[in-house]
Amino acid sequence: MLKRKTKKLTNISIIFAMVISLILPMQQASADNVISVSEAIANNSGTATVEGYIVGIVKSTNNYQFEGTFTTATNLALADSADERDPKKILPVQLKNGTDARAALNLYDHPENLGKKIRIAGTLKAYFSVPGHQESTSFSFVDAAPPEPQVEEVSSSVEGQVISKGTQVTLSTATPDAAIYYTVDGSNPTADSTLYTAPITINEDITIKAIAVKEGLKNSSIAEFKYQVALSGLRIHDIQGAGHNSPVANKVVEGVEGIVTKVVDDRNFYMQDLQPDNNSNTSEGILVYQPNHGQTEGNVVSVNGQVKEWVLEGYSDKLKTDLAMTEINAQYGSISILEEQHVLPSALVIGMFGLQPPTKVIDNDKFTEFDPQEDGIDFYESLEGMLVEINNPAVIAPQKYGELVVLPDRGEYSRLNSAGGLNITEFDYNPERIFVDMGDEDFVAKSGDYFEGAITGVVSYGFSNYKVLTDVEDLPAFVEGNTEREITRIHEKHKELTIASFNVENFSANEEGRDGTSDEKAERIAVSIVHNLNAPDIVGLVEMQDGNGPTNDGTTDAKESADRLIAEITVQGGPEYVYTDIAPVDGEDGGIPGGNIRVGFIYNPERVSLVEGTKGTATEAVGYENGKLTLNPGRIDPMNPAFEDSRKPVAAQFEFNGEDVIVVANHFNSKGGDQPLFGKNQPPVLGSEVQRKEIAAIVNGFVKDVKEEDKNAKVVLLGDFNDFEFTDSLEILKGNELTNMIEKVPFNERYTYSYQGNAQVLDHILVTNNMAKKTKVDIVHINSQFMEEHGRASDHDPVLIQVKLDKVK
Repeated sequence: MLKRKTKKLTNISIIFAMVISLILPMQQASADNVISVSEAIANNSGTATVEGYIVGIVKSTNNYQFEGTFTTATNLALADSADERDPKKILPVQLKNGTDARAALNLYDHPENLGKKIRIAGTLKAYFSVPGHQESTSFSFVDAAPPEPQVEEVSSSVEGQVISKGTQVTLSTATPDAAIYYTVDGSNPTADSTLYTAPITINEDITIKAIAVKEGLKNSSIAEFKYQVALSGLRIHDIQGAGHNSPVANKVVEGVEGIVTKVVDDRNFYMQDLQPDNNSNTSEGILVYQPNHGQTEGNVVSVNGQVKEWVLEGYSDKLKTDLAMTEINAQYGSISILEEQHVLPSALVIGMFGLQPPTKVIDNDKFTEFDPQEDGIDFYESLEGMLVEINNPAVIAPQKYGELVVLPDRGEYSRLNSAGGLNITEFDYNPERIFVDMGDEDFVAKSGDYFEGAITGVVSYGFSNYKVLTDVEDLPAFVEGNTEREITRIHEKHKELTIASFNVENFSANEEGRDGTSDEKAERIAVSIVHNLNAPDIVGLVEMQDGNGPTNDGTTDAKESADRLIAEITVQGGPEYVYTDIAPVDGEDGGIPGGNIRVGFIYNPERVSLVEGTKGTATEAVGYENGKLTLNPGRIDPMNPAFEDSRKPVAAQFEFNGEDVIVVANHFNSKGGDQPLFGKNQPPVLGSEVQRKEIAAIVNGFVKDVKEEDKNAKVVLLGDFNDFEFTDSLEILKGNELTNMIEKVPFNERYTYSYQGNAQVLDHILVTNNMAKKTKVDIVHINSQFMEEHGRASDHDPVLIQVKLDKVK
C-alpha cells in the first residue's frame, strides 16, 4: 500500500510558523558576547551567542549533508563561511524538540534557510562527539528578514493509499480563505493551475499535487497525494494471463474469488477459481500471502491485495536465476470468507487421459512465445497454483530433501534406463520430470519404485524447479520396485588389467560431523570395491580428503585416510592395496574447506607395480621422456591458472605383466554456479564450462605429448569430469587421441550420477585409441539411483574397464 511521504506540520508548528514575525523580536540573540564558530569550537564550554552561516545538517559524527532534500529537523551545521565544507570548521547545533529555534530554523521544514546567517545563544558543549552547541535560548537572523508567513499546506480527506474506483477526494487547508490549485499530470502546481472547487473523483491511478494560495502570504509548500485504484471484476485467470508474468503485476486488485486448495503455512495459501475460462494457457490457481491468514482448505474467499511476481524459496542467487510465482499480497489488503467447507474442484490429470507434458523441449524461444504444448517451462507455468493429479507415479530418482521426482503412469511412455530412471541426451533434458514435494526427508525411495494410485497436489515453484506440493500422509500406496545394486560382470583374469574410477565422496579418516566419514560409509565403500567391483587392480579415487578431513588446520597428507580405507578393504576380504597421491597445497584445490580433496590411486601390489621414479610435489609438472614419466606420480601442469580452485590431474605409470600403462586421475571443476534448466534465463548460462574446457585441453595436450614421444604408449584417463559424454569438454578431452569408453556402454546403462531426477554421466574412463578394441567397460550401478538405506556408499557410480594390455600395439 502506498503511503503519503509529504510531512504535515503539527498544530504547534503551525502556530509558530504563522506568528514567527511577532515572536522573533522577543527571541533576538543578544549582540553582547557574540563569538564566531571557530571561537566556539576552540573554547567549547560555558554559554555564548554564536554567529555563523547555516551550511547544512549533521547526519553523524563528521558526516554532514550540505544540499538536497534535508532529512532531519533536529540540528543544524553552522560555519563561519557559507561555503565551508571542512568538518573541523563546522559547529553542530542542537535544535531541541518543541523549541522556537527548531520551528523556525530547521532545514527539513525551511530549506530556504540554507546559507542564511544567524546568531544563536545556548550552551557550548560536545554534540555528535565533537565541539557543539546545545540548549538554545534565543536566536535571530543577521542582515536578513525573518521567514515570510506562509499558507498552510493542503491536506486530503483520503490519505495516499489504495482506493476503490469512484472514490472522492476532498482537499483543504487550515489557512482561512486560501485558494487551492492542483495538477494531475505530474507537474508542479501554480496559481495558473486548476482551481479546486469540488471533490475530485478518482477512477484511475493518479498523483495529485496541490498548493494553497492567499494574498499577503507565501504560497504553501507543494502537497502530493498518490492514489492507486484497485482493479475489480478480475478472475484468477485474468491475473495469471497466458505467460510467465501477470499482465496486472504490481496493480492492486479487489474482490478476487477462489477456493482455498492448499494451506502452505500461516502466511501462504493457494486458491483456485471456481469459474474457470476455456483457455488452457491461463492458470486458474494463485498464491495468496497474508500473515496469520487463518484459512483452511475448502474456504471460498474474496481477496484484496497487490499482485506481485515473487521469487519463493531458493539458493542465494535465486533472484538472478529463478522464476517468480504470481501472488496476491494481501498483507495490506483483506481476505473475506464467503463460504466454508466447499468441495474442492477436480484436479487436472497429468499423463494418460489428461494433459501431456512436453518430453523434449524445456524452452526453445527464450520466452518470446508462450507455448505450453511444446515448451516444458511454459507447460508448468500454465498450471501454476492449480490442483493436479499424477496417476500411478513412477519414482525415477532417490528421495532427496523431502522430494520425489516422478513420471505418471509408471513411466510407460518414457524411455527409462535400467534402474527405472531417466537419462539425459544432448538435446533432451527431460522436461516431463515432475517434482513432488511431500516434506518427509526420511521417506525411503529409489529409482524403479512406484505408487499405486494418484498423487494430488498444487503446482508451485522453488529451488529452481516447478514442483507439486502435497503431504506425505496423502501419498497413495507405495510399492518397492525391482532395482537392485549391481555386481560387475567383469572378473579378474591373469593377463587382463582392471582399472576403476570411483568418486568416494569426501572420504577421510575423520569419523565425526556432517562432512566426516562414518564407519558405515567406510565399510560400504570397501564392500563396493571388493564385492561389487571385484577388487580392481588399480582404482582411481576421487575426493579423498586429508587425514583429518574437514578440520581446517593446514594438514594436507592423506595417509591416515588411505590407511583407513585399505584396512577396511582387507577386512572385507580384499587385497592389501598400496596408496599413492600428491598432496595439494593447503586450500588450493577447492572442495570443503580444510578437506583438501584430491585424486589418488590404490593398486594391488600382487598384480601391479608403480614404475620406479621420483614422486612429484604439488607444484611440479610431470612430463614424459624416454618411455617414462619424469615424475611418478606427477601432476599435470599444476601451476596453470586453469586449475585455480580445482583439483590437479595426477599421472602415474604402472607395470602389469611387463607392460606399462599411464593412468591419469582427474576431478574437473564442478558445475556449481551453472544456471538451472527451469530458470529465468533461457538457455541457461553454463559459466563453469569455460574452465572445464581449458582443463580438458591441458590434459589432452599431455596425452598428445606422450603419444608424440611414443606412438605406442598406452594412456588411460579416469575420474569425475563433471560433464557429459556429448559436451564440448569431453570432445576436447578426447581430441583425436582417445576413445571414451562410456560411449561403448548401452544407452540404458549410461549413467553414473543423478541430479534433480536426470540420470547422467559425470564419471568417465578414456583410453588411447590403440587400446579401445582390447578394452571392455562396465558402469557398476550401486549408488546414484539409491539411498543410503539401500546400501549407497557414495553419490557416484564407479566405472570399470578391463584391458588386454599385452595385445595393445
